[in-house]
Amino acid sequence: MTWEVVIGLETHVQLATCSKIFSGASTRFGALANTQASPVDLALPGVLPTLNRGAVECALRFGLSVGGKIAEKSVFARKNYFYPDLPKGYQISQFDLPIVEGGHIDIVAGQGEECHEKRVRLTRAHLEEDAGKSLHEDIHGKTGIDLNRAGTPLLEIVSEPDMRSAEEAVAYAKALHALVRWIGICDGNMQEGSFRCDANVSVRRTGEPLGTRREIKNLNSFRYLKEAIEYEVKRQIEILEDGGVIQQATVLFDPATGETRTMRSKEDAHDYRYFPDPDLLPLAVARDWLEQTRMALPELPEAKRQRFIRDYGLSAYAAAMLTVTLETADYFEAALAAAGNNNANAKSCANWIMVDLAARLNREGLEIAQSPVSAAQLGGLVCRIADATISNAIGKKVFEALWLGDGENADAIIAAKGLRQITDTGVIEKLVEEVLSANAANVAEYKAGKEKAFHALVGQVMKAAKGKANPQQVHQLLKQRLEGGEK
Repeated sequence: MTWEVVIGLETHVQLATCSKIFSGASTRFGALANTQASPVDLALPGVLPTLNRGAVECALRFGLSVGGKIAEKSVFARKNYFYPDLPKGYQISQFDLPIVEGGHIDIVAGQGEECHEKRVRLTRAHLEEDAGKSLHEDIHGKTGIDLNRAGTPLLEIVSEPDMRSAEEAVAYAKALHALVRWIGICDGNMQEGSFRCDANVSVRRTGEPLGTRREIKNLNSFRYLKEAIEYEVKRQIEILEDGGVIQQATVLFDPATGETRTMRSKEDAHDYRYFPDPDLLPLAVARDWLEQTRMALPELPEAKRQRFIRDYGLSAYAAAMLTVTLETADYFEAALAAAGNNNANAKSCANWIMVDLAARLNREGLEIAQSPVSAAQLGGLVCRIADATISNAIGKKVFEALWLGDGENADAIIAAKGLRQITDTGVIEKLVEEVLSANAANVAEYKAGKEKAFHALVGQVMKAAKGKANPQQVHQLLKQRLEGGEK
């Protein structure tokens, strides 16, 4: 029997509001410690929370985007636990009646032939406030408390344990990250803590009941999420195969060692002693508010991904990569519009964006919205490759020139640098004859069955043409000449 991995994720999404969920204090990142904590956030006597309508709007947008059930009435509860960075001694959250129940996220995991699609079900999404932050920076071992984050609005999104590998968990986290940015409810900045994942990981023999889970807390990068799950899976399997027992616990992942370490024994719901918050009325969502929110949503990533596959003939993998962010999807469609809207150009635009553009953006540390090569410029480049004005190899030179700002568009660069492709059959035939006459040894090797000799001859012709000869014509004419066929 083999081991089966079972993974569910709990994701804390910081909502894109200017003020906190129950107070008017700012949520701006990077302020001096404790300068953005109001009396409500500090839990001073006599203060009362007031719900932020913008945070509710964000939750509604999410629930509608994932096909969840929006509760007509949801209830805020007090979740009691005692941490130094939680001034009230309890967190305002939702328990029995969350604002969103159910829904799903569709993912594409793997690459190439191993690429597969999967639907990950969601259990719920509920509103809550964040706690403050403990700062362990004093050289004498003292800890400071920064309450700027206290009261920051969060949407906690809980998945069902539907994922079966670290790869699927990362694909889910990336899809969720893309969605919350797409619909404008979160900036997705993982370095600033705007998007954090807790991974519940267990293993079991195939066909057996669920195993004991361990929760890996506060993973703020996709790489750490993958590494933490892979380590925890390996550790649990080794313990079980040695006859041991997995103890339910909350653990932290140490990127420096690549290992998890126990933080505390895992609490269950009854340990938090939930009860409805007496200071907050039940949240009622009017039908007209819900419908207005629905109408304001953009075309969603999954719908756009399926449209790219259906209308442009893209692979599932390419469509998934192009819908990672709304900016990428918009860039692709703008480039395609400039290139000429057909399936061949769609695939070419997709390849340029996923390979050349993505590599250069990554190397320069830029987002696609900051690309020096505009969508219209890339579309123009693809158009000139499609109509055989230039070859794909010359296209890379044009792309480099566009990136460096050496020309307004592909046409200008092609003209200025004399990069137009040679398609005159007579000119290419003359080059072929010259190369064959000067490379008798390669000709003999080819006729003896050595295919590499043919590629060497192609290279010589392209060199003689300074890379500007049409590669397909070079191949065809060279083959005809070597095999004695008609020209």
